Order: sequence, then structure tokens, then C-alpha cells
Amino acid sequence: MTDYAARRTMMVDTQVRPSDVTKFPIIDAMLSVPREAFVPREKREAAYVGETIDLGAGRVVLEPRTLAKMLDALDITGDELVLDVATGYGYSSAVIARMAEAVVAVEDDEERAAEAQSALSEHNADNVILHVGALTEGAAQHGPFDVILLQGAVEHLPETIIDQLKEGGRIACLFAEGALGVVRIGYKIDGAVTWRFSFNAGAPVLPGFEKHSAFTL
Repeated sequence: MTDYAARRTMMVDTQVRPSDVTKFPIIDAMLSVPREAFVPREKREAAYVGETIDLGAGRVVLEPRTLAKMLDALDITGDELVLDVATGYGYSSAVIARMAEAVVAVEDDEERAAEAQSALSEHNADNVILHVGALTEGAAQHGPFDVILLQGAVEHLPETIIDQLKEGGRIACLFAEGALGVVRIGYKIDGAVTWRFSFNAGAPVLPGFEKHSAFTL
């Protein structure tokens, strides 16, 4: 039997804490949520390695360090509504659910969404609403949101997503720039988002969030 609880502790001690993430709610959530339950069955052995887990077709489960540092920068509180775009099998949403009042998780793959829903229910993440639809569309009917984050990189962030952020809200986004991506935290003030550098990280560009190339004949 694999001792996943020990691996979870090791993940937090070797990947999360050394990245200057010390806020108790984040550490507690990452120690509590069984990451292996939110990845494809054949990838469970790799659940705690310090890298992204490939789900195919440009989709991944972000490495623990990246998710933890995003959450650290966002500083989610217990009365906030969070939009989690590209939740995959629901790991990020299960972690966020332990900090926020509620999470709306967007997934475009119906089969994956069904797996996520069952894992979330099984692990008592009852304050997560799973929304099946295009990632680029977000979930406007459940918004506006205090906090938005995306589980993958973007070259282009659609206005549709930005429009769902509350005035005064925060968004964490991993921008694919050259070999190394940059996570920036955006703050919505007077209807516009101001971005600040947070840290470097890497992940594939989410389908639908690629740069629009100029159309040429």
C-alpha cells in the first residue's frame, strides 16, 4: 500500500513551504486534500512529484508549488466566491474550497467533469459547483467573482473572463512568455485590471487561450 499521507506531508515540506508559502489555510488544505484522488487512476503514483501532471490535449494539473504560490498571493478569505477555470479532475477546487465560501469550477470535458464531481463529493467539497462549458466562457451566471484563477497558462486572456471579476477582485494568471511563464496577480480597479508580477512558473497554454494570430491569405 502506498502511504499517500506521508507523500502529502513530504510535498508540503519539500515543495510548498520552501517556496515561502506559510499561510496556515493553504498548508492545511494541501495537507488535507488527497491529491491522488484528483488525478487519472494511472497517474496516482505521480500525484506528489513536484511537476505538472499531464492530462493530455494541453491540459495539466499544476505543480503543487505553482498552485500554492498563486493561492498565497491571492489570499482568499472565507467569505469569498472563487472561479476556478480548467479544474480538470477538481484538485485545485478541492483545495480552494477549504479557504473560500464557495468555488465555481469550470471544466469543458464532460467525462472529466463527472470524475471531478464524484471525487469532490467523496471528499466533502460540498461548496464547489461544477460548471461544464467552454473554458474561455467562465461561468457568468454564477458571478461576479471575488477571485479568479486559471489552471494553466494563457497567451491571451479573454474579456469574458475579466468581465466576471468583481470590482476590487483579484485574478491569478500564468502568462506564457518565452521559455518561462510569469504568474501575475491582477486587481480590478475602476473596471480595469492592473497586473503585478508575482513569480515565474511554467505550464502549457490552455486550449482557447492562445494568442490570436493575424489572419493572412
